[in-house]
Amino acid sequence: MMGGFGFGGMVFGGLLMIAFWVLIIGGAVWLVVTLARNNQGLTAATASGQMPLALLQTRYAKGEITKEQFEQLRRDLGA
Repeated sequence: MMGGFGFGGMVFGGLLMIAFWVLIIGGAVWLVVTLARNNQGLTAATASGQMPLALLQTRYAKGEITKEQFEQLRRDLGA
């Protein structure tokens, strides 16, 4: 009589297989979400259509940089 375990081993094996696939799929979803969140910061500035000179002008208008810094950075940009 197989030690009295019956089909208990098959149930346990099935649960392990389900847990394995849940971990694999969950890990893949987590990876995609994490990469998408990190990529948003890079695309947000370019998606708004702001070019480097426009960003520089905005910083100067807000008073974040001085006139000298603005002129130097503008020369560095070649504008």
